[in-house]
Amino acid sequence: MSLIDVTSFGGIAADTDALLRDCFTKHPAYAAARSGDKFLVIGRKGSGKTAIFQKLLLESSHDFFSVGHTFDDYPWHHHDLQAQTGVPTERRYVHSWKYLVLMTLTKILLNRDNSVYVSESSLEAIGKLENFVVDSYGSRDPDVTQLFSPERRLKVKAGLNIQLLKLEGEQLRVRDLPVHIQEVNREVERLALEAMNPDNQYFVCFDQLDLGFNPSDPTYLDRVTGLILAARDLKRAARRAGRKLTVVVFLRDDLYGLLQFEDKNKLTEENLTQVNWDTGRDGEPTLADLMSRRFGQTIRGDERLDWDSVFDETEEMPSRQTKYQHICDRTFLRPRDMIKFCNEALVTYKERGGTEKFRNSDVHGARPEYSEYLLRELDDEIAKHVPHYKDYLEILTSIGFEQFDRETFAEEWEKREQLRDSSPTNALQELFGFSVIGYLRTGGSGGGSKWAWRYLDPRPYRAYLPPDAEKLRVHRGFKEALNLKQGSAQDRTS
Repeated sequence: MSLIDVTSFGGIAADTDALLRDCFTKHPAYAAARSGDKFLVIGRKGSGKTAIFQKLLLESSHDFFSVGHTFDDYPWHHHDLQAQTGVPTERRYVHSWKYLVLMTLTKILLNRDNSVYVSESSLEAIGKLENFVVDSYGSRDPDVTQLFSPERRLKVKAGLNIQLLKLEGEQLRVRDLPVHIQEVNREVERLALEAMNPDNQYFVCFDQLDLGFNPSDPTYLDRVTGLILAARDLKRAARRAGRKLTVVVFLRDDLYGLLQFEDKNKLTEENLTQVNWDTGRDGEPTLADLMSRRFGQTIRGDERLDWDSVFDETEEMPSRQTKYQHICDRTFLRPRDMIKFCNEALVTYKERGGTEKFRNSDVHGARPEYSEYLLRELDDEIAKHVPHYKDYLEILTSIGFEQFDRETFAEEWEKREQLRDSSPTNALQELFGFSVIGYLRTGGSGGGSKWAWRYLDPRPYRAYLPPDAEKLRVHRGFKEALNLKQGSAQDRTS
């Protein structure tokens, strides 16, 4: 097949990308999660978290078991009833998450892992778990959405060796579970760890936790914090017992930045891995590596085809850039951005009847539609966080240039009555938080000046716009969508 016969280099969403299985690029974040070394995987939307999530779910063998949860149809109103009282707010949901994970693990042991029936102790443990689950939920494989149905009655005496008070007929209503959940979890955890084969790996993965996110709802942040703490506690318990259980949590980096809980820094250092690309660090993959697999699969049916085999890099872009760097500068260094840009370059290539490689004109021709895509992506991310963000973007459009300063932004701000109750300083901080703008950073260990962007910061959840940053710049990916000119607004008035 030739380049002009290709219809697409893949989809921008992992759950609809037909090439994901064949073209998955192993990332250090995947390796860290797969080994059980790290359980918290963070990254910007589109960075590849869901690809790693799905790759873990696709793996299956006699000694590797994985289950994944997403929450597009999860009954949060039932789960929220499980909040404990009399504990720090960040721990209100820790035990309800533990219960969900332990029930998921129990489902693996009961329905998929035949090796648990090899010893007398594991056989006894799995028998007690089966009695509890079947008597309480009517099935060895209960639907996870039914675990916290308020009127469900748990038959705790069916298999669990615990002494609970004030029970009706040795049953515990799920609505009353928060009062006794520590005792229930302690026994279920003991039995599950006993039943697990120490030679096997077990993964329970959580993705798309941002669905339904409301930044003004503290319950959401407490809920996510509870999951992270539950994952850490279960990891420690499994290691003490000599078992290989990993609860992997995939989370957007901006949401992680909003969380506040005790020992967050320690947890970050010990258990967090980030999905980054083109950082320049040893072993970190590049978007060119990712695309080479897609080029190879779509054009030749082979494992990989180098970037230079598809893009003519002998023809320099303006400012003597390579095509690869020109494209990267217009992305947030995310797989979905690169895939989208290459797909749009393919459209332009076909329209001109290209016969060899992608040329400069194909890259330039891809920019308008790609820029509109990036603006739509921004809308998905920022709308819930920044209600007036469209007004902020209108100010950037009014300024009309890629580069500007605080004073120019403030002047345009004052022309808008609807923004009088907020401040341009806060607006710029919010725009920086989503990498719509960057600032010129001077000095530093290397000397000189360079543009600083949140998405390039090694710890983006801690990055902020310094109050003394005067020279600002709109991300190049938004240039066409916002109808901006190259250069500085100050050049216009000088």
